[in-house]
Amino acid sequence: MGNCCSGDGGGQSAIGGSSSHPNANVHNDAVDGFLKFRGYHGLYTEIELSLSASNLRDRDVLSKSDPMAVIYTKGRDGSLQEIGRTEVVLNSLTPQWIKKVIITYHFEMVQTLVFRVYDVDTQFHGLEEKMLKLEEQQLLGEGTCLLSEIVTRQNRTLPIDLMKTVESTSSTHPMKLGQLIVHAEECAVSKTTTELIFRCMDLENKERFSKSDPFLVISKCVESGHAIPICKTEVMQNDLNPMWKPISISISQVGSKETPLIIECFDFNSNGRHELLGKVQKSLVQLENLFSSGEGEHLFVPINFGKDHQTKVLKSRLFVDKFFESVHHTFLDYLDSGFEMNFMVAIDFTASNGNPRLPDSLHYIDHSGRPNAYQKAILEVGEVLQCYDSDRKFHAWGFGARPIDGPVSHCFNLNGSSGHSEVEGIQGIMNAYASALVNVTLAGPTLFGPVIAAAAMIASQALAANEKKYFVLLIITDGVITDLQETKDALVNASDLPLSILIVGVGGADYKEMEVLDADKGERLESTTGRVATRDIVQFVPFRDVQGGEISVVQSLLEELPSQFLTFMRNRDIKPYSTT
Repeated sequence: MGNCCSGDGGGQSAIGGSSSHPNANVHNDAVDGFLKFRGYHGLYTEIELSLSASNLRDRDVLSKSDPMAVIYTKGRDGSLQEIGRTEVVLNSLTPQWIKKVIITYHFEMVQTLVFRVYDVDTQFHGLEEKMLKLEEQQLLGEGTCLLSEIVTRQNRTLPIDLMKTVESTSSTHPMKLGQLIVHAEECAVSKTTTELIFRCMDLENKERFSKSDPFLVISKCVESGHAIPICKTEVMQNDLNPMWKPISISISQVGSKETPLIIECFDFNSNGRHELLGKVQKSLVQLENLFSSGEGEHLFVPINFGKDHQTKVLKSRLFVDKFFESVHHTFLDYLDSGFEMNFMVAIDFTASNGNPRLPDSLHYIDHSGRPNAYQKAILEVGEVLQCYDSDRKFHAWGFGARPIDGPVSHCFNLNGSSGHSEVEGIQGIMNAYASALVNVTLAGPTLFGPVIAAAAMIASQALAANEKKYFVLLIITDGVITDLQETKDALVNASDLPLSILIVGVGGADYKEMEVLDADKGERLESTTGRVATRDIVQFVPFRDVQGGEISVVQSLLEELPSQFLTFMRNRDIKPYSTT
């Protein structure tokens, strides 16, 4: 399969099948809300794209390519808009990516898709896919098609030749560099999710000097007969009787409880040639019966006798130690029952931004009306979030500056008031920001702790009063913080509150240290007292990485915000009230 990569847990983990992180590209209610806010009310359908490839070009010397696919929509003017990336598959020329890409299909529109497959360089394997700079990776090939070409195929599967333009002394000509297979399915709408714990006994040992390193791949069978991977477990090292961490499978992923699922057990190999230890085929209904009975299902392997295809039943068995169904209410369910998202903003006024009166300053306000980086971030993020807040009164702070005749403050009201921090609307933030640039002196250092504490206090008071509010704090900064541990402490404390924090980095600073605050890789923050954050509440976005048209700040915000909101509600067992 070639779908694993080295990571934590002894150096081996599976991409795309994290038990605590269901598919990141599932139906996004916030996107629906954003489309309607933009005025689009036509008929549209959410389509899930699954990708695999064959005969890719090998660009590595001592191993195979490590491919990642990037999907774009192509506008009428030829411009490309990135809509998603797969995970990176190590050492594989025939990858089957697990991470899906969701696209909104419009019957009345010509929707051109562009697919690019890159070989990700080894030095970048530790980075999250969305942070990879594509110009630093090797392009393996490019293909294009219309979305309508895929959905009108009988089995909704379309092979696309990957090409690359090759220049010679006399001419340029395209070269075929493998094939991409795109499968499309309409997203099923269901709020039921099943949490399962799988265990195996008596697995075959494929290793000479140790034991097998097993992991599971769960795939669904589609009408064409193909198997589409939907999730994976982690790799268990040197274990012939493994028990894996819980995984979550939603009905939306598989279609129905009766859909056949293929559960394959592989022995991990770092070269990408994972050996099949056995498999079973069961639906969710049958897996529930296995759980109820407590019995194990024998694994089998396919064997061929000439043209005959038979199976060999193994001693190895698969057990279901947990099967728990729950209804997961959607983001829109909570909005429909009166929940709101309250926008807050905190702006960096440290001296490293440069003199606001000079054009090279990040705070320079161009009288021609061209917004600076801070204004762009406020406008783009605020434009989306304001529609989720009924009164549109936003808390706004500054930090790292010296107000007139006062000491350096790391949390001052942007409106200049000593009593309250709220302003009216996005324009109110813009006006208060422009006024503050005249009335404060830029100073330093860069501290996040005080503004996070101020936001957390407001969120805590709302929670205690049982208000239907969830808060989003936007922090815009030009540099790396100097109170990293204090910020971690504040974030750990805030992880129990109805609060998410979006950090936008502007300017050319090196933000690698900041990425530790964004726990996308599954590493929860820990405070000085050893307390671990109950959930990830931070999304960090370097603004320079989202200005080139590939990813927008809005997309980067919406990517995690609804799931952070829902995680808080589920952790607190807060359910939306019925509106009927």
